[in-house]
Amino acid sequence: MTGRRIVSIYLPHLAMERWHKAMERLGNAPSEDHPTVLATEGHHGPIVYGANRAARFAGIDKGARVVDMRALCPDLRVEYADVAGDRVLLECLMLWARRWCPWTATDGEDGVILDTTGAAHRFGGEVGMLVDIETRFSRLGLTVQPAMAPTWGAAWALARYGKVRAISRPETLSEDLSPLPAKALRLQTDTDLLLHRLGLKTIGALADIPRLSLTRRFVKAELSANPLMRLDQIMGRLAEPVASVEALPPFRAQSRLPEPIQDPTNYLPQLCADLCVQLNDKGHGCRRLRLTVYRTDGEVSQLEVATSTPSCDPEHLRGLFGDRLERINPGDGFDLIALEALVVEPIATAQHRLDGDVDEGADLSRLVDRLTARFGTRSVTRPVLKDSHIPERAEGCVAALTEMPEQGTPTPALRPIRLLHPPEEIRVLYAVPEGPPAQFVWRRQTHKVSRYAGPERIAPEWWHDTASTRLRDYFRVEDHGGRRLWLYREGLHGDGRGGDPRWFVHGMFA
Repeated sequence: MTGRRIVSIYLPHLAMERWHKAMERLGNAPSEDHPTVLATEGHHGPIVYGANRAARFAGIDKGARVVDMRALCPDLRVEYADVAGDRVLLECLMLWARRWCPWTATDGEDGVILDTTGAAHRFGGEVGMLVDIETRFSRLGLTVQPAMAPTWGAAWALARYGKVRAISRPETLSEDLSPLPAKALRLQTDTDLLLHRLGLKTIGALADIPRLSLTRRFVKAELSANPLMRLDQIMGRLAEPVASVEALPPFRAQSRLPEPIQDPTNYLPQLCADLCVQLNDKGHGCRRLRLTVYRTDGEVSQLEVATSTPSCDPEHLRGLFGDRLERINPGDGFDLIALEALVVEPIATAQHRLDGDVDEGADLSRLVDRLTARFGTRSVTRPVLKDSHIPERAEGCVAALTEMPEQGTPTPALRPIRLLHPPEEIRVLYAVPEGPPAQFVWRRQTHKVSRYAGPERIAPEWWHDTASTRLRDYFRVEDHGGRRLWLYREGLHGDGRGGDPRWFVHGMFA
């Protein structure tokens, strides 16, 4: 627990504030003085999901039945809540909150949790960080109650039941949590009522009770119904890590801007340089980059690029974005830009040339990267070997940036530099027994075979073999004009898989 700093951001009126902003855009927003609630379906009819300030002053609480609240407030306006939309907004805010730290996660339906360990000094200290959180959320029109503590449970409890901008440290944690109600332990309603009947109304009162007297009652209870396990979590005796939705990028550079801007182009070179310094220090190169801009309206825009080989050249990485920066929607502007290396690989330092010139392989990989960035991953491909002896199925194409496993060295074989697709059938005038045609017509020209080599029999894969599949016998031939061709005979006389054999030209040698 020592040194760990967790921030809980509680958004008590997220649903109502989101709904009110949507009504403002439509020009149909009700007055704040008129009691209004958002409702969802409950077991016995609609229940209150969110309420505006006037409704809260009238005594309407979340979870109450709408029919009962109408009796309390006859002019109550009821609208149905968009729970799914609220959840999407909360997830967007969770990503947007990474402007303060890299580890964030949603916390139920009304909160965001941040692991800010080692990050507060960038905002002028812990108080400065909480003030910045409140300020930026208020600009979005959202009410927040942040709190900082050594554990997730303690931060959650202080944000909802503690003082404004509460900050608790390990040495004062027990004292800070003691006056809070027992329901601040994130317990089920039934468990909270049971503790209330037992006279254990606060966390301090529960902590003072000998554990043995409560262990027997709650030994088989699940986490949300076990006050002892929740007490251990909140005090740091039981681990509760912040599990972010994705892994932390190993290398990251960011730039905080004094004023919102619309175009990140001028800041990208320095970000690439800072990131490459980190990569060089560890002997790594980047394979996939992500540029993230944090907009002032709470949205996050991202752009990803990739490289064919590991690279730590800032000029090359900057050029991969090129005109793609125009795809970023700046909204009302953004004030934080981050560049992250999502995939990295070690770079083996080696001298490729004695004269000091640039390695041609590096130039080729950079050309592939630039073409892919401009035309898309599907437009630039490379050949790969496949498990097949049939020539037209022995090779395929994949995107040039695809990470391929190492392939074994293929067995050496004489193959033409050019294959015809599909093979072109020829008309045989005279054939040598068990050999190639002595004379054949191809592309309306008669060819006489001067010499040949073969045959080389190629059979299909057993999983492709059918009753009608015929074997192929390949020959390398040279005609009277010196042209070298690759012919094959499909089928044999009397093989029971068709009529007479057919002959084809499949390729040409140099």
